[in-house]
Amino acid sequence: MNADPILEETLIKRSQQKKRTSPLNYKERLFVLTKSRLTYYEGRPEKKHKKGSIDLQKIKCAEIVKHDSGPMPCQNKYPFQVIYDCNTLYVFAPTADSRSTWVKTLKEEIKNNDLILPKYHPKFWADGAWQCCRQADKLAPGCEEYNLFGDLTRKPLPPTPDDMLHSHLPGSIRKPPSPLPRDEDEEEEEEIVLAMYDFEALETHDLNLVKGEEYVLLQKCDVHWWKAKDKNGCEGYIPSNYVTEKKSNNLEKYEWYCKNVNRSKAEHLLKSEDKEGGFVVRDSSQPGMYTVSLYTKFGGDSCASTRHYHIKLTQRYHRQYYLAEKHLFNSIPELIEYHQHNAAGLVTRLRYPVGRKGRAAPTTAGFSYDKWEINPSVLTFMKELGSGQFGVVRLGKWRAQHKVAIKAIREGAMYEEDFIEEAKIMMKLSHPKLVQLYGVCTQQKPIYIVTEFMELGCLLNYLRQRRGQINNETLLSSCQDVCDGMSYLEANGFIHRDLAARNCLVSESHVVKVSDFGMTRYVLDDQYTSSSGAKFPVKWSPPEVLHYSKYSSKSDVWSFGVLMWEVYNEGKMPFETKTNCEVVDFISAGSRLYRPKQASKEVYEIMNHCWHEKPEGRPCFSQLLLMINQLMESDC
Repeated sequence: MNADPILEETLIKRSQQKKRTSPLNYKERLFVLTKSRLTYYEGRPEKKHKKGSIDLQKIKCAEIVKHDSGPMPCQNKYPFQVIYDCNTLYVFAPTADSRSTWVKTLKEEIKNNDLILPKYHPKFWADGAWQCCRQADKLAPGCEEYNLFGDLTRKPLPPTPDDMLHSHLPGSIRKPPSPLPRDEDEEEEEEIVLAMYDFEALETHDLNLVKGEEYVLLQKCDVHWWKAKDKNGCEGYIPSNYVTEKKSNNLEKYEWYCKNVNRSKAEHLLKSEDKEGGFVVRDSSQPGMYTVSLYTKFGGDSCASTRHYHIKLTQRYHRQYYLAEKHLFNSIPELIEYHQHNAAGLVTRLRYPVGRKGRAAPTTAGFSYDKWEINPSVLTFMKELGSGQFGVVRLGKWRAQHKVAIKAIREGAMYEEDFIEEAKIMMKLSHPKLVQLYGVCTQQKPIYIVTEFMELGCLLNYLRQRRGQINNETLLSSCQDVCDGMSYLEANGFIHRDLAARNCLVSESHVVKVSDFGMTRYVLDDQYTSSSGAKFPVKWSPPEVLHYSKYSSKSDVWSFGVLMWEVYNEGKMPFETKTNCEVVDFISAGSRLYRPKQASKEVYEIMNHCWHEKPEGRPCFSQLLLMINQLMESDC
């Protein structure tokens, strides 16, 4: 009777062996719960292949996972966790009712287990830390009391053997148990990926990628560089953001899917193609949902417009996707294929997928795996782009082919040794909305910092040069770009310290990226580093920085509010008529910047959220990003 299923449902499982929570690491699995084991299978019930199994007696905790930072990495939005041995299995259910059923049933089945956790972590382990308590040790004890009995009457928690062993030692600290060997049933799958872009091997240990071809993943060396093997057996390192998983329900492999494109950029992209029935599928403002943006010239060129259709899901047990209620599909690719041949309620059929066509490949974290020192002999110096607090910035080329920006660091301008150590860490920060650091030249004077080249220059000048010509959608899109980049820095525990329009750059495709993050720590100029210095960015600084030099991600949030004000005033100087001393008094008295003419009440409300007097009263960047995303889609 032990083998009779208590529960059986297709859920999504997160890999336990990967360091990052990339979408590549989420697998659809058939979960089966019996009286003795929790087992998950690949494939459909009638033809399933066992991938892993957990003995119920080894389970120490079954509980929901609280999630309040950013979109879910998969379509199921209701996560729960199963803790056993030294592992945490994260499972994502399709509905709140489904999750509740699984957690309550598991708790009932494990209530008599010998090893039950007194405390657990209510949020995810992600990016090298527990998101609830920020402890960086994966085996760190939990931070919230665990209720084994769920919604039932609370009963005393049974002590663990360690508790009983050490209970007579006051103040003793329990050592976490040594990691146990992996369950022999734990999945070991060969991962196949598809190249989304061509990549030319720049070093002997790299591997060429050809768009559309398949590769076997051998090792995920770090977040940004993976080791792979091609069809000829050649092995080498590849940039992780150039490939995507092959599985059938992965949207990234399709030409029409644009992962990091918002409403405004989708409209710009489709208008520039100017083709009837041009379309993209993009992430919606609602996490885990998608939108089809469709371009039509119905009524002639003067009436060309972009329509946005949310892909909806039925509420039934076996969920299906649809744009028009009469036409239901098991997957988004099936839905798109149907509407490529039938308008069926849309303004026109999906005739022309735009997506990645003609778009430049993304930047890589460095030019190759584990390479941060650049030989200056491979750099070509071209025209001067400007000068900053560290020295002159020039346009250049790396190995005569890749455009880069080269900053020559003026002697005495920075703490060079400290920066060089930090540069190794900064190179590992890679995001579509951050200006990429490629490497440094440190073997001679002056030292050089080599970064991604941004064709349209700094955001401040971009706004001033186009004053009166930028629509509100583009202004909000610029703020969204910056917030997206800052949300990534925040998630990685990195503080900018000098966020302003002058420290953001604009690409050829009008994408705004955050630049110079963390650089103020290495400035030697007292006029810039001291809050009483003439060059200190007083007008972008919150009270805790002005009075106590206390920096945090929440001080960056204040600066982001001022940056939004700059954007909606098209580059006007904040507090333009006030001196720095007057600004300090003005802010300390509780006064704030006025509402820009182009800013709606909703936009100005976001700015004011950023300017809360107390840091703890300000939202985090992931919350701000959600607010902005909802505004972007509000007229859908």
